[in-house]
Amino acid sequence: MQPVRSANGSPARALDRALREGKVLLDGGLSNQLEAQGCDLSDALWSARLLADGPGQIEAAHTAYVRAGAQVLITASYQATFEGFEGRGIGRAQAAELFARSVRLARRAAGAVEREIWVAASVGPYGAMLADGSEYRGRYGLSVRELERFHRPRVEALAAAGPDVLALETVPDIDEAEALLRAVEGCGLPVWLSYSVAGDRTRAGQLLETAFAVASGHDRVLAVGVNCCDPADADRAVQVAAEVAGKPVVVYPNSGERWDAGGREWAGAPTFDPGRVRAWQDAGARLVGGCCRVGPESIAELGGLLGAATAGEGKGGSTVP
Repeated sequence: MQPVRSANGSPARALDRALREGKVLLDGGLSNQLEAQGCDLSDALWSARLLADGPGQIEAAHTAYVRAGAQVLITASYQATFEGFEGRGIGRAQAAELFARSVRLARRAAGAVEREIWVAASVGPYGAMLADGSEYRGRYGLSVRELERFHRPRVEALAAAGPDVLALETVPDIDEAEALLRAVEGCGLPVWLSYSVAGDRTRAGQLLETAFAVASGHDRVLAVGVNCCDPADADRAVQVAAEVAGKPVVVYPNSGERWDAGGREWAGAPTFDPGRVRAWQDAGARLVGGCCRVGPESIAELGGLLGAATAGEGKGGSTVP
């Protein structure tokens, strides 16, 4: 039987309850799966361009992760902003529709199997809009208030589309974390807060203990942790997040390769090892997956180690116009 769902297609069981009851498997990198499908992501809008030009490709990428066993799908809205779309001649009304489409595409892929799958609307950092790698540095020269003003309109647009949770992800510094938590006030949705880190600090150089403490007083934050970082850096970060924030930990590192923003390519060798999940679980991780360059095969392996449900055969693909 199809799982009981709410009117918008969400699982009836809230994600925070699922995290209290066990571990939940995230998907992997959307961009690498799109590239594996033959998509060109060299545009400054990155995968967000396909919301307008190739929505079927995005749904197919989500479906690949559903088949790998993912229980949470993260939308293609990471690099989607009103400002970025405006630069392509896309007005605010059409941009808002593209935000909503990102949620619908993930929801359609989730509906193709008879098990619980939650949809997380991605809210990437300000630096993602700049498309120059500055999300791996932070410190844009903007105040918390200015960053809040940037984030709030798209938070509102994504929340209106009815995802199950907002993923405040790849956050490089504390100022932006504070801005994002202000921007989601009143949105009516739970969120997770996930930093991008290097060693024992945020990308902007702040101690992880200080960064994770930002989320400790926010009831709306259902998980805190790290993503798009070296897998080795995730090891200690998971432990610190659990100790400081007192919340379930979310962890989804990248492959271990390094992004060269100038050359717009990945360099180095992959070091992602699904076997690390055992230590992450022991330290408090409950929401686990992969980020850039971690594909469906690795997610399926992670799922096996987590004991997460594996996907059955879908009921057929579809596209969203």
